[in-house]
Amino acid sequence: MIDANMIVNCTAYRKGKKLREITLDEISDVLAEDGTFVWLGLLEPNVELMNKIKEEFHLHELAVEDAYAAHQRPKIEEYGDTLFVVLHTAQLADGEVQFGETHILTGPRFVVTVRHGASRSYAKVREHCEMLPERLGRGPSFVLYAIMDFVVDNYRPIMDDLEAKFTQYEAQLFDPAANTGKAYLQELYQLKRQLIRLRSVASPLLDVCTQLLRFHEGLITKEGKVYFRDIYDHVVRFIDTGDRLREMVESAVQINLAQVTIHQNEIVQTLAGWGAILAIPTMVFSLYGMNFANMPGLSWQWSFPVVLAGIFACCSLLWRRLRRAGWL
Repeated sequence: MIDANMIVNCTAYRKGKKLREITLDEISDVLAEDGTFVWLGLLEPNVELMNKIKEEFHLHELAVEDAYAAHQRPKIEEYGDTLFVVLHTAQLADGEVQFGETHILTGPRFVVTVRHGASRSYAKVREHCEMLPERLGRGPSFVLYAIMDFVVDNYRPIMDDLEAKFTQYEAQLFDPAANTGKAYLQELYQLKRQLIRLRSVASPLLDVCTQLLRFHEGLITKEGKVYFRDIYDHVVRFIDTGDRLREMVESAVQINLAQVTIHQNEIVQTLAGWGAILAIPTMVFSLYGMNFANMPGLSWQWSFPVVLAGIFACCSLLWRRLRRAGWL
């Protein structure tokens, strides 16, 4: 059964202008008209809906199968005159990065977007394209560019948020009152993990853009390739920023580990210093605790005060020397 909520939008266009909203059964009839193309948006469709789309657009069964199944890697594949593009989307939700997928099936007369998981609505993209009839008149290639540009632009706020988090952690690195223990180390590790995931999401887009720039001239016009080159530049800058930030995170992890080690060494030094001080009375008291009959000073009335004074003097002298050495 086809759920209406799975169909986000289904619109026919001609010469860059919106004609009307159409039903799934009207798609094949609209495609038979000259100069028209269809933009269909789907949200986590089921098998029945994908089979219907396959019939209306005459899609390859492998392309339909991949578009239905999530957990695809970012890529571009060609099925006759149809391109299948997989994009990974990312967005911030309650301070956490959530990932999703958008599968795009595009041909000379149609664009089909299939969203899976966390993904922003493409309603703003559609409105923006409809406000530019001259560019929309280029057909599905401009829609493909608009969607890819929207997905890549949504990466930037995430990177800005990660940079802001790292700046906060960096400020706390040398703050004695800050927590630089295991909890802080875990936060840096989580930040590094998110950067690695973002790179794995963005880096395949370089290959996608390269193929769109070099090949598929039947779908991507010479004028349209300029826009995909712009996406390529955005992805390169995004990856470079992520790589630099990841190197700084790795350095911060090493600094944090060094600080933990230094702090532990300081504790060991302090304990060793007090152990050395306490060793003096321990040694003296252990000598006088052996209960021998003939021990010097046992019969002298001032022996106990003199021994205590000697112990105090030796401990005080050792404490001062350890204090100057920075052990206490």
